[in-house]
Amino acid sequence: MARPAVPLIINGKEEISTATFDVISPYTNQPCWSAAAATPQDAIRAVEAADAAFAAWSQTKPAARRDILLKAADILEERLEQNAEYMRTEMGADHGASQMFVVPLAIRMLRDVAGRITSICGSVPVVEAEGQSAMVFKEAMGVILGIVPWNAPYVFGIRSAACALAAGNTTILKTSELTPRCYWAIGRAFADAGLPAGCLNILSCRPQDAPEVVNAMIEHPAVRKINFTGSTAVGRKIARACGQSLKPCLMELGGKNSSIVCADADLKTAVQGVLAGAFLNSGQICMATDRILVHSSIAAAFIDALKSALAAGAEASSLPPTLVNTASKTRVEALISNALAGGAHFISGSADINLPADSGVRMAPAVLGGVREEMALWQKEAFASVAACMIFDNEDEAIRLANGSGYGLSASVFTEDLRKGLAIAKRLQSGAVHINSMTIHDEPVLPHGGVKNSGWGRFNAAEGLNEFLVTKSVTWMD
Repeated sequence: MARPAVPLIINGKEEISTATFDVISPYTNQPCWSAAAATPQDAIRAVEAADAAFAAWSQTKPAARRDILLKAADILEERLEQNAEYMRTEMGADHGASQMFVVPLAIRMLRDVAGRITSICGSVPVVEAEGQSAMVFKEAMGVILGIVPWNAPYVFGIRSAACALAAGNTTILKTSELTPRCYWAIGRAFADAGLPAGCLNILSCRPQDAPEVVNAMIEHPAVRKINFTGSTAVGRKIARACGQSLKPCLMELGGKNSSIVCADADLKTAVQGVLAGAFLNSGQICMATDRILVHSSIAAAFIDALKSALAAGAEASSLPPTLVNTASKTRVEALISNALAGGAHFISGSADINLPADSGVRMAPAVLGGVREEMALWQKEAFASVAACMIFDNEDEAIRLANGSGYGLSASVFTEDLRKGLAIAKRLQSGAVHINSMTIHDEPVLPHGGVKNSGWGRFNAAEGLNEFLVTKSVTWMD
């Protein structure tokens, strides 16, 4: 029996538009369901609904907003298995990444931001003039547009929508066309928790319609801020449109993340951290480990340990991990082929993997050595279960190699000397550095975001909430 199409959610109502598009599951490379295709007119209606709901929601008492967000978290937890199944079906995530990592993390993020709502407050500075006083208020901004990707949909949807709602804003999520049902599930949970109609609107659209749909919302005067999570290339386009409309934007973009394995690193810890960072969620995480930098004195031992760990993992798995679609696999295979043609070699993996015809979109994990700085595999975000390894002789060289990228999202350092690890962390141009753990680390209490081409602004924690508040100064004569 055919599955029903994934609807839009506009002003609290689910809508199936006359136009739909197929959602392809990488498990089968066949349609798993269809989704409603929003038009620019639908987008305008969503903005108008959010604008109409803003006055009441922004004046809702903090405790009432908190309770609704906590109820939504409870509902998402009750539906955890089903929501994780949506993620597996739409983007090919495995059980561990979907049910044990992404969905639970999203629920923890929602509860964390809900708990911060009642702490939003301004200040009472002492001004210069005698007989005059002042207050500084923190206020909601208005309608927030969130543009969110496919690879960790519940995390991205929650941090975009919940931070905006917690601060008293109303919002629209423009979903990825690859994971619309995951984002619908978020909207459904908030509605069932009692969020008033219009406060959260969910829009999906065909890829070819996205520029027109998104620009219609960015240009609408009611939209006060945009947050975007996705590739640097698309982020440039969004930022350009925001600049043209004089709209502030929060950008969480791509990464080309390095793990530095120092001479005194614990090999077992380093190998575990590097492999988890490179291959979790098939490497389809912006914080994934793309680059492995190993000190020359331990390179041979590290590579042997890496090969052993990968061989053990391959024996335990019947099929390689999935990638989100064939276009992604083709792009990554080209990066690997070009590197091999330039003199690189497989430390682990192979270009010749025979898979069953009905196995979907799959690619075996690979680690390449002999990579040079000018190679595209070293410079471009792979977004797949592939990493490149390079050997260094001293810490200055490692730091130069790690910083030699336009990106700056996450990094890790493996060393038994914490002072050394902290000293290296201070010199790395990165939004986050993790000592003796993988580059992938996102949790509610830690601000998340990058520098350079990895974007600006922060999600999570107090910094994330402040992104969705505006500061107003008020003075008066006593």
